[in-house]
Amino acid sequence: MRRFTSIVTTVVLPLALASCEGRKDPPPEAFGPHVVATPAASVTPLRADDTSAPHVAERPTALPPITMHKDPYCECCSLWARHVEGAGFPVSVVVDRNMDAFKRSVGVPAGKGSCHTAQVEGYFIEGHVPVEDIHRLLAERPDARGLSAPGMPIGSPGMPGPPRPYTVYLIGKDGSSTPFSQHGH
Repeated sequence: MRRFTSIVTTVVLPLALASCEGRKDPPPEAFGPHVVATPAASVTPLRADDTSAPHVAERPTALPPITMHKDPYCECCSLWARHVEGAGFPVSVVVDRNMDAFKRSVGVPAGKGSCHTAQVEGYFIEGHVPVEDIHRLLAERPDARGLSAPGMPIGSPGMPGPPRPYTVYLIGKDGSSTPFSQHGH
């Protein structure tokens, strides 16, 4: 019997953790600390003449939200979402029983698919792409559809096991792919 558990946080929409083949879901603390970006509106600004408060060079910029579409029975997708949340991105999860149609609608090319598809600021993030690649994509803003870590690379964020070499690809507007980064060396 499959069991679904929802974890509710104060900032991030519920993140569904699905378990497969009757396995029991690990507790949320098994995934490490759950870091959520503090909304700028809730931070009290420091006055320049306030010597009692510690010096803050600048207020961190809030990261854009990420929406992840996943199959209801995929467990590793939820682990990847935890990786992204841990870096401060707010993540919402959409359980989607027709992932192939969704992937086609956002432009994931054949042969570059994985188990889940996320969207952030007009780009897709296909599969187990590390958060540092998402940061780089958003900083460089290439004229592209998004990033893809095809398949389910062992040792990538959300995939258990020792790191193995894999490539993250930048998917162009025309559907072409070029290596964006290498991991697991």
